Amino acid sequence: MLVLVAPGQGAQTPGFLTPWLELPGAADRIAAWSEAIGLDLVHYGTKADADEIRDTAVAQPLLVAAGLLSAAALGEVAPGAVAGHSVGEFTAAAFAGVLDDTAALRLVRTRGLAMAEAAAVTATGMSALLGGDPEVTVPHLEKLGLTAANVNGAGQIVAAGTLEQLAALDADKPEGVRRVVALKVAGAFHTHHMAPAVAKLAEAAAALSPADPAVTYVSNKDGRTVATGAEVLARLVGQVANPVRWDLCMETFQELGATALIEVCPGGTLTGIAKRALPGVATVALKTPDDLDAARTLIAQHAAV
Repeated sequence: MLVLVAPGQGAQTPGFLTPWLELPGAADRIAAWSEAIGLDLVHYGTKADADEIRDTAVAQPLLVAAGLLSAAALGEVAPGAVAGHSVGEFTAAAFAGVLDDTAALRLVRTRGLAMAEAAAVTATGMSALLGGDPEVTVPHLEKLGLTAANVNGAGQIVAAGTLEQLAALDADKPEGVRRVVALKVAGAFHTHHMAPAVAKLAEAAAALSPADPAVTYVSNKDGRTVATGAEVLARLVGQVANPVRWDLCMETFQELGATALIEVCPGGTLTGIAKRALPGVATVALKTPDDLDAARTLIAQHAAV
Protein backbone atom coordinates (compact mmCIF):
# COMPACT_ATOMS: atom_id res chain seq x y z
CA MET A 1 0.00 0.00 0.00
CA LEU A 2 1.44 3.32 -1.14
CA VAL A 3 1.19 6.57 0.86
CA LEU A 4 1.71 9.89 -0.94
CA VAL A 5 2.82 12.72 1.37
CA ALA A 6 3.65 16.43 1.03
CA PRO A 7 6.17 18.38 3.15
CA GLY A 8 5.57 21.57 5.07
CA GLN A 9 7.18 24.97 5.34
CA GLY A 10 10.93 25.00 5.80
CA ALA A 11 11.53 22.35 3.11
CA GLN A 12 12.07 25.02 0.43
CA THR A 13 15.55 25.94 -0.83
CA PRO A 14 16.63 28.58 -3.39
CA GLY A 15 16.19 27.42 -6.99
CA PHE A 16 14.55 24.10 -6.10
CA LEU A 17 11.84 24.51 -8.76
CA THR A 18 14.30 25.11 -11.63
CA PRO A 19 14.75 21.53 -12.92
CA TRP A 20 11.02 20.79 -12.69
CA LEU A 21 10.19 23.62 -15.09
CA GLU A 22 12.12 21.82 -17.81
CA LEU A 23 9.49 19.04 -17.93
CA PRO A 24 6.91 19.19 -20.74
CA GLY A 25 4.01 21.48 -19.86
CA ALA A 26 5.39 22.38 -16.44
CA ALA A 27 6.23 26.01 -17.21
CA ASP A 28 2.75 26.61 -18.64
CA ARG A 29 1.11 25.06 -15.60
CA ILE A 30 3.15 27.16 -13.17
CA ALA A 31 2.47 30.30 -15.22
CA ALA A 32 -1.29 29.66 -15.05
CA TRP A 33 -1.16 29.12 -11.29
CA SER A 34 0.94 32.25 -10.86
CA GLU A 35 -1.70 34.31 -12.65
CA ALA A 36 -4.52 32.70 -10.65
CA ILE A 37 -3.01 33.62 -7.27
CA GLY A 38 -1.19 36.84 -8.18
CA LEU A 39 2.27 35.55 -7.28
CA ASP A 40 5.24 34.91 -9.59
CA LEU A 41 5.95 31.31 -8.66
CA VAL A 42 8.59 30.99 -11.39
CA HIS A 43 10.66 33.82 -9.94
CA TYR A 44 10.39 32.59 -6.38
CA GLY A 45 11.08 28.98 -7.33
CA THR A 46 14.11 29.71 -9.50
CA LYS A 47 15.77 33.07 -8.78
CA ALA A 48 14.72 34.20 -5.30
CA ASP A 49 17.16 33.91 -2.41
CA ALA A 50 16.61 32.12 0.90
CA ASP A 51 15.23 35.20 2.66
CA GLU A 52 12.65 35.85 -0.07
CA ILE A 53 11.28 32.31 0.02
CA ARG A 54 11.31 32.27 3.82
CA ASP A 55 8.44 34.80 3.64
CA THR A 56 5.35 32.89 4.76
CA ALA A 57 3.15 34.47 2.07
CA VAL A 58 5.55 33.19 -0.59
CA ALA A 59 6.74 29.88 0.84
CA GLN A 60 3.33 28.33 1.34
CA PRO A 61 1.90 28.61 -2.20
CA LEU A 62 5.35 27.83 -3.61
CA LEU A 63 5.52 24.55 -1.70
CA VAL A 64 2.01 23.50 -2.68
CA ALA A 65 2.67 24.33 -6.35
CA ALA A 66 5.90 22.32 -6.30
CA GLY A 67 4.15 19.35 -4.73
CA LEU A 68 1.34 19.40 -7.29
CA LEU A 69 3.76 19.81 -10.18
CA SER A 70 5.98 16.91 -9.11
CA ALA A 71 2.99 14.64 -8.48
CA ALA A 72 1.63 15.40 -11.94
CA ALA A 73 5.00 14.40 -13.40
CA LEU A 74 4.57 10.91 -11.92
CA GLY A 75 1.60 10.23 -14.18
CA GLU A 76 -1.33 8.15 -12.95
CA VAL A 77 -0.95 7.27 -9.28
CA ALA A 78 -3.37 5.29 -7.12
CA PRO A 79 -2.16 5.77 -3.54
CA GLY A 80 -3.80 3.96 -0.67
CA ALA A 81 -3.63 7.12 1.42
CA VAL A 82 -2.49 10.75 1.28
CA ALA A 83 -1.34 13.16 3.97
CA GLY A 84 0.53 16.43 4.35
CA HIS A 85 2.65 18.05 7.01
CA SER A 86 1.35 21.52 7.93
CA VAL A 87 0.78 23.43 4.66
CA GLY A 88 1.38 20.14 2.85
CA GLU A 89 -2.18 19.23 3.86
CA PHE A 90 -3.39 21.54 1.10
CA THR A 91 -1.34 19.56 -1.40
CA ALA A 92 -2.79 16.34 0.01
CA ALA A 93 -6.34 17.74 -0.23
CA ALA A 94 -5.74 18.33 -3.95
CA PHE A 95 -4.31 14.80 -4.33
CA ALA A 96 -7.49 13.44 -2.76
CA GLY A 97 -9.74 15.50 -5.05
CA VAL A 98 -11.20 17.53 -2.17
CA LEU A 99 -10.10 20.74 -3.94
CA ASP A 100 -8.87 21.25 -7.48
CA ASP A 101 -5.33 22.51 -7.91
CA THR A 102 -6.26 26.14 -8.47
CA ALA A 103 -8.69 26.26 -5.55
CA ALA A 104 -6.07 24.73 -3.26
CA LEU A 105 -3.49 27.29 -4.35
CA ARG A 106 -5.86 30.22 -3.96
CA LEU A 107 -6.81 29.09 -0.47
CA VAL A 108 -3.20 28.53 0.56
CA ARG A 109 -2.30 31.97 -0.79
CA THR A 110 -4.90 33.40 1.60
CA ARG A 111 -3.46 31.25 4.38
CA GLY A 112 0.08 32.46 3.75
CA LEU A 113 -0.90 36.11 3.71
CA ALA A 114 -3.01 35.77 6.86
CA MET A 115 -0.30 33.87 8.74
CA ALA A 116 2.37 36.38 7.65
CA GLU A 117 0.18 39.17 9.02
CA ALA A 118 -0.30 37.30 12.30
CA ALA A 119 3.43 36.58 12.53
CA ALA A 120 4.25 40.28 12.14
CA VAL A 121 2.53 41.12 15.43
CA THR A 122 5.22 39.48 17.57
CA ALA A 123 8.74 38.28 16.70
CA THR A 124 8.32 34.50 16.78
CA GLY A 125 9.89 31.40 15.26
CA MET A 126 10.33 27.63 15.47
CA SER A 127 13.18 25.28 16.36
CA ALA A 128 13.52 21.53 15.90
CA LEU A 129 14.65 19.45 18.85
CA LEU A 130 16.48 16.27 17.90
CA GLY A 131 16.48 13.41 20.37
CA GLY A 132 14.94 13.18 23.78
CA ASP A 133 11.77 11.72 25.26
CA PRO A 134 8.48 13.55 24.48
CA GLU A 135 7.31 12.97 28.06
CA VAL A 136 10.33 14.96 29.23
CA THR A 137 10.58 17.44 26.34
CA VAL A 138 6.98 18.68 26.19
CA PRO A 139 6.73 19.72 29.87
CA HIS A 140 10.13 21.41 29.57
CA LEU A 141 8.89 23.44 26.60
CA GLU A 142 5.74 24.42 28.48
CA LYS A 143 7.88 25.59 31.39
CA LEU A 144 9.68 27.95 28.98
CA GLY A 145 6.37 29.20 27.55
CA LEU A 146 6.88 27.33 24.27
CA THR A 147 4.44 25.09 22.37
CA ALA A 148 5.23 21.65 20.94
CA ALA A 149 3.87 22.77 17.57
CA ASN A 150 4.99 19.70 15.60
CA VAL A 151 5.29 16.27 17.18
CA ASN A 152 6.94 14.47 14.29
CA GLY A 153 7.96 11.14 15.81
CA ALA A 154 11.34 9.46 15.44
CA GLY A 155 12.77 11.65 18.19
CA GLN A 156 11.82 15.01 16.69
CA ILE A 157 9.66 17.74 18.19
CA VAL A 158 9.41 21.31 16.90
CA ALA A 159 9.06 24.06 19.48
CA ALA A 160 7.39 27.38 18.66
CA GLY A 161 7.15 30.68 20.45
CA THR A 162 8.74 34.08 20.79
CA LEU A 163 12.39 34.62 19.87
CA GLU A 164 13.16 35.24 23.52
CA GLN A 165 11.59 31.92 24.50
CA LEU A 166 13.54 30.13 21.77
CA ALA A 167 16.76 31.76 22.96
CA ALA A 168 16.01 30.44 26.44
CA LEU A 169 15.58 26.97 24.91
CA ASP A 170 19.02 27.19 23.30
CA ALA A 171 20.48 27.90 26.73
CA ASP A 172 18.39 25.28 28.53
CA LYS A 173 17.77 22.19 26.40
CA PRO A 174 15.56 19.38 27.72
CA GLU A 175 17.35 16.33 29.05
CA GLY A 176 18.24 13.92 26.24
CA VAL A 177 17.94 16.46 23.41
CA ARG A 178 21.09 16.37 21.27
CA ARG A 179 20.56 19.47 19.14
CA VAL A 180 18.26 22.46 18.73
CA VAL A 181 18.02 23.69 15.12
CA ALA A 182 16.29 26.94 14.10
CA LEU A 183 13.89 26.39 11.18
CA LYS A 184 13.55 28.47 8.02
CA VAL A 185 10.13 29.84 8.93
CA ALA A 186 8.95 33.33 9.86
CA GLY A 187 6.56 32.68 12.71
CA ALA A 188 5.31 30.40 15.48
CA PHE A 189 2.98 28.34 13.32
CA HIS A 190 0.41 25.97 14.82
CA THR A 191 0.24 27.95 18.05
CA HIS A 192 -2.03 30.59 19.59
CA HIS A 193 0.08 33.24 17.81
CA MET A 194 -1.70 32.23 14.58
CA ALA A 195 -5.25 32.58 15.92
CA PRO A 196 -5.94 35.81 13.95
CA ALA A 197 -5.31 33.93 10.69
CA VAL A 198 -7.96 31.31 11.39
CA ALA A 199 -10.91 33.68 10.90
CA LYS A 200 -9.57 34.97 7.57
CA LEU A 201 -8.98 31.46 6.28
CA ALA A 202 -12.43 30.36 7.43
CA GLU A 203 -14.01 33.22 5.49
CA ALA A 204 -12.22 32.19 2.30
CA ALA A 205 -13.02 28.51 2.83
CA ALA A 206 -16.74 29.26 3.24
CA ALA A 207 -16.94 30.14 -0.46
CA LEU A 208 -15.69 26.70 -1.55
CA SER A 209 -17.59 23.49 -2.31
CA PRO A 210 -15.22 20.67 -1.37
CA ALA A 211 -15.68 17.14 -2.69
CA ASP A 212 -15.35 14.07 -0.48
CA PRO A 213 -11.87 12.49 -0.62
CA ALA A 214 -11.45 9.99 -3.44
CA VAL A 215 -8.69 8.22 -1.47
CA THR A 216 -8.02 7.81 2.24
CA TYR A 217 -7.10 11.21 3.70
CA VAL A 218 -5.10 11.22 6.93
CA SER A 219 -5.34 14.44 8.98
CA ASN A 220 -2.29 15.75 10.81
CA LYS A 221 -4.49 17.12 13.58
CA ASP A 222 -4.80 13.70 15.19
CA GLY A 223 -3.75 11.09 12.62
CA ARG A 224 -7.35 10.12 11.93
CA THR A 225 -8.80 9.44 8.50
CA VAL A 226 -11.40 11.94 7.30
CA ALA A 227 -14.26 10.86 5.04
CA THR A 228 -15.95 14.13 4.01
CA GLY A 229 -14.73 17.14 2.11
CA ALA A 230 -16.43 19.48 4.55
CA GLU A 231 -14.48 17.99 7.47
CA VAL A 232 -11.19 18.12 5.52
CA LEU A 233 -11.77 21.81 4.82
CA ALA A 234 -12.67 22.55 8.44
CA ARG A 235 -9.47 20.85 9.58
CA LEU A 236 -7.37 22.78 7.05
CA VAL A 237 -8.69 25.98 8.60
CA GLY A 238 -8.27 24.94 12.23
CA GLN A 239 -4.78 23.49 11.79
CA VAL A 240 -3.31 26.98 11.38
CA ALA A 241 -3.40 27.37 15.18
CA ASN A 242 -3.25 23.71 16.29
CA PRO A 243 -0.21 21.41 16.71
CA VAL A 244 0.77 18.99 13.95
CA ARG A 245 0.79 15.34 15.06
CA TRP A 246 2.81 13.69 12.31
CA ASP A 247 3.70 10.91 14.74
CA LEU A 248 0.03 9.90 14.83
CA CYS A 249 -0.18 10.08 11.03
CA MET A 250 2.63 7.55 10.79
CA GLU A 251 0.88 5.28 13.28
CA THR A 252 -2.16 5.39 11.00
CA PHE A 253 -0.01 4.59 7.96
CA GLN A 254 1.13 1.46 9.78
CA GLU A 255 -2.43 0.51 10.72
CA LEU A 256 -3.49 0.93 7.09
CA GLY A 257 -0.74 -1.46 6.03
CA ALA A 258 1.60 0.98 4.30
CA THR A 259 4.49 -0.66 2.44
CA ALA A 260 5.83 2.37 0.55
CA LEU A 261 5.89 6.16 0.89
CA ILE A 262 6.61 8.83 -1.72
CA GLU A 263 7.24 12.42 -0.63
CA VAL A 264 6.58 15.01 -3.32
CA CYS A 265 8.88 17.94 -4.08
CA PRO A 266 10.74 19.32 -2.17
CA GLY A 267 11.08 15.88 -0.64
CA GLY A 268 13.47 14.73 2.04
CA THR A 269 12.12 15.77 5.45
CA LEU A 270 9.24 13.32 5.77
CA THR A 271 11.09 10.43 4.16
CA GLY A 272 13.91 11.01 6.63
CA ILE A 273 11.47 10.69 9.52
CA ALA A 274 9.80 7.65 7.92
CA LYS A 275 13.10 5.80 7.58
CA ARG A 276 13.49 5.98 11.35
CA ALA A 277 9.86 5.55 12.39
CA LEU A 278 8.55 3.15 9.73
CA PRO A 279 11.18 0.42 9.32
CA GLY A 280 10.51 -1.84 6.36
CA VAL A 281 8.52 0.81 4.46
CA ALA A 282 10.19 1.70 1.14
CA THR A 283 10.61 5.45 0.55
CA VAL A 284 11.39 7.85 -2.29
CA ALA A 285 11.79 11.63 -1.93
CA LEU A 286 11.14 13.71 -5.05
CA LYS A 287 13.90 16.31 -4.91
CA THR A 288 14.55 16.66 -8.67
CA PRO A 289 13.09 15.01 -11.78
CA ASP A 290 15.96 12.52 -11.54
CA ASP A 291 13.98 10.86 -8.73
CA LEU A 292 10.90 10.20 -10.88
CA ASP A 293 12.02 6.80 -12.20
CA ALA A 294 12.62 5.45 -8.70
CA ALA A 295 9.20 6.76 -7.63
CA ARG A 296 7.49 5.15 -10.64
CA THR A 297 9.13 1.83 -9.79
CA LEU A 298 7.75 2.12 -6.27
CA ILE A 299 4.31 2.95 -7.66
CA ALA A 300 4.37 -0.11 -9.91
CA GLN A 301 5.29 -2.33 -6.97
CA HIS A 302 3.06 -0.90 -4.24
CA ALA A 303 0.17 1.21 -5.60
CA ALA A 304 -3.35 -0.14 -6.05
CA VAL A 305 -4.50 -1.10 -9.53
